[in-house]
Amino acid sequence: MLALPDPPLADDLVRLREPAARDLDAVVEACQDPLVQRYTRVPMPYEEADGRAFIGGAAGRRILGQSLELVIAGREDDVLLGMIGLIADRHDALRAEIGYWVAPTARGRGVATRALALLSRWCVTIGGFERLDLQAATANEASLRVAQHCGFVREGVLRNSWYRGGGRSDMVLFSLVPEDMAPFTRNDRTVSGEEQRG
Repeated sequence: MLALPDPPLADDLVRLREPAARDLDAVVEACQDPLVQRYTRVPMPYEEADGRAFIGGAAGRRILGQSLELVIAGREDDVLLGMIGLIADRHDALRAEIGYWVAPTARGRGVATRALALLSRWCVTIGGFERLDLQAATANEASLRVAQHCGFVREGVLRNSWYRGGGRSDMVLFSLVPEDMAPFTRNDRTVSGEEQRG
């Protein structure tokens, strides 16, 4: 089973929580976005049934140790701004891949950077993970910046590793391990002055 962060992770702008039925409309709407469809594995087209299966199955996937999906919600209004989560390595319980998307209406506010900083630091400290992988398309400049701002180390380019929409593209592989947390303190809420623009 993958544990939920306890207490829940939050800063002054966002908090991370489990998905709920009330998030359905926001998830379905965000997953219509061309960038979400291009850079994630969401079904195309994305329909209400897909959203129901995603939200309804999240707790079961976490209990089975497959994945952990968390809503990136506004700290004050609890409105869904995006999603962030882990996909567990079936063969290594201390390794996972982390990914995220942000709804179009929430972009440009540092939402992804804040959420990634919160969850990734928890993972390699309290959460006990020894390695997190993060992959971002070479063309996805915003996601590349988010990874770098959060202290992920760029390891190289995986050529032709992403298949989507009838074609293949290159992906940049980043990693984060516990030793990478040395420049940060556990109570830090920001990564850099550029975070607000991530």
